Amino acid sequence: MIDTILDLTQKYPFVLAFILGLLPALIWLWFWLKEDIHPEPAKMITLSFLGGMAAVLFVLPLQTIVYHYFKNQEFLSFALWSSIEEILKFVFVYFIAIKNKKVAEEPVDDIIYLIVSALGFVTFENTLFLMPAISGGDFFNVIVHGNLRFVGASLLHIMSSGAVGISLALAFYKTEKQKVQHIISGLIIAIVLHTAFNLFIINGVEKNLLLIFGTVWIGIVVLLLMFEKVKHIKKDIL
Repeated sequence: MIDTILDLTQKYPFVLAFILGLLPALIWLWFWLKEDIHPEPAKMITLSFLGGMAAVLFVLPLQTIVYHYFKNQEFLSFALWSSIEEILKFVFVYFIAIKNKKVAEEPVDDIIYLIVSALGFVTFENTLFLMPAISGGDFFNVIVHGNLRFVGASLLHIMSSGAVGISLALAFYKTEKQKVQHIISGLIIAIVLHTAFNLFIINGVEKNLLLIFGTVWIGIVVLLLMFEKVKHIKKDIL
């Protein structure tokens, strides 16, 4: 029985990789959706999640081009990779949900949709990351890397996209020019956070991992505090 399961997972590695990539995202999705006192339509949540997954298909070839031309320039490569991911995550969900004010009708909605898109993105990213180990039957590394990405990559994408969402939410009742300024500033913050995380992970030694992940958790706490603040934004006080 066990041999049969192992054979199936190695024959169809994408299925198991997708399940393992999806489960953490569903946990985070449940957590953030329950924070929204006015739940978003299930259709738009699903589309935003799928939009985040679709963004990966556009990110990968662009990152390959960056690697080809800048592989010897570590900082620039990571900065460009992070920029590509954060911008495309935002663009996809912006046109799917955020642009439509009948759907994104209150400030907190911007944050929710961006986080949902980020979870879709990290689901597909984790799937692709886990596939080689599953194909090779290296289930120890599947478990180890799966847990690390659950804590690291998932939280990173939530934090970075959440930063864009917070910035946009704070400008929800402001002019279009101010909204654009907030989007740009939010993306810059997200790109800086994303780039810094990747550089620390690549160059950090094992003893620094706890500090790195601890810092990300602090970022999530700050995001939650800002999320609560955004809930109380009213048009008449801006």
